[in-house]
Amino acid sequence: MDLTFSEEQDELRKVVRSFLGKYSGEPDVRRLADDPRGYDLVVWRRMAAELGLQGLAVPEEYGGSGFGYVELGIVFEEAGRALLGGPYFATVALAAEALLRCHDERARADLLPGIAAGSTVATLALTEDGGRWDERGIGLTATGGPDGWRLTGVKTYVPDGHLADLLLVAARTPSGISLLAVDAGAQGLVRTPLATLDQTRKQARVEFTDTPARLLGTEGTAWPVLERTLATASVLLAAEQAGGAAAALDAAVGYARIRVQYGRVIGSFQGIKHKCADMLVEIESARSAAYGGLWALEAGDETEIAVAAALAQTFCSEAFTKVAGDNIQVHGGIGFTWEHPAHLYFKRAKSSEVLLGTPSYHRELLATRLGI
Repeated sequence: MDLTFSEEQDELRKVVRSFLGKYSGEPDVRRLADDPRGYDLVVWRRMAAELGLQGLAVPEEYGGSGFGYVELGIVFEEAGRALLGGPYFATVALAAEALLRCHDERARADLLPGIAAGSTVATLALTEDGGRWDERGIGLTATGGPDGWRLTGVKTYVPDGHLADLLLVAARTPSGISLLAVDAGAQGLVRTPLATLDQTRKQARVEFTDTPARLLGTEGTAWPVLERTLATASVLLAAEQAGGAAAALDAAVGYARIRVQYGRVIGSFQGIKHKCADMLVEIESARSAAYGGLWALEAGDETEIAVAAALAQTFCSEAFTKVAGDNIQVHGGIGFTWEHPAHLYFKRAKSSEVLLGTPSYHRELLATRLGI
C-alpha cells in the first residue's frame, strides 16, 4: 500500500482549506457558536453542491462521489484546523457510516442520497445517561407490533440531535441490539439542546415515547455495525484532532515571532523554543496515528481497523488537549481571554477527548484487541 498522498489528494486538501478559510474563519465560528443551529444552511448546501463533501465517501449509486477514507480523512483534518461547526461529523462520520455498514440495501437507497446532496442532516443516537459507548450502555427499548416498531426511552449527548432531520437510534430489542431510523417529525419525539463546553459542537437529549421507527437490517444484529461505525468515526475524529492541534501550533509559533518581552521576541527564549518543539513532536505523532487509521480503513482489514482506531483516538485526544493548552501558555494572559481564539481550540480539544469515549476507554479497547 502507498502510504503517501497523491497529487489529487493534495489538491483536495488545498481546495477544502481555501473553502473553509472563506466560510469558517474565526468570526464565522464565533457567530455559529452562538446560533442554536450551529451551522450556516447556505454554506452547508454549498459544501454539498460545489465540493461534494457530505457525499465524498458515499458510493456513486447512492448519489455520492465514491472516494475513500483517506480523502474523507483529509477533509476532517482541514475541518479540525478551521474549527468547522455544524453537523458534518454527526452526518458523515456517524450516520452515513452506519447506513453504509448496515445490511439494508433499501434503507441505503432511500436515505443516503439525501445525505450526499446536503438536504438531510443526520445523526446517530447511541449514548444514554450513563455516557457509555459500549453495548451494555444501550437500554432504550424497541418493540415490534402490527403497526411497526416503537421506541421508548432516552438518548443523550446526541451530536446535533436537536436539529437532525434523521436520527439513527441504537435500541435493545428481544433479539439484541438493533438499529432503527426515526424522522424528525415523528410522534412522541422530544429533543432538548444541551449546554456544552464546546459551543461549536452541539448536543441534545432526545426522548422517545412510543415513537414510530423503521428497523434497519435484521433485528438484533446491529452491534457489529455500530462497533465498526464507532471505529471509523474514531479515526475521522483523530484526523480532525490532528488538524486542530496543527492550527494551535501555528498560532503559538506566529505569536512567539511577534511578541516582544525584555527587548526580545519571546520565540528566542529557550523555554518557548522547547515548548513549541514539544508541540510539534506531539502533532507529528498524532498525524501518524490518524493517517495510520485512515490507511487501515482503506485496506479494510477489520482486526487492523479495530486496533488502529483505538490507538489513533487514544493518542490524538491527548495530543490535541496538550497542544491546545500549550498554545494558551505561549500566549500568556491574552490566551485566557474570550477575545482570543486559543480558548476555542482548547474547548474543542477537551470536548473531543470524551466525544467517543475517554482515552482510558480507548486504551482498554486497544489492550483487549491486542489480547493484553
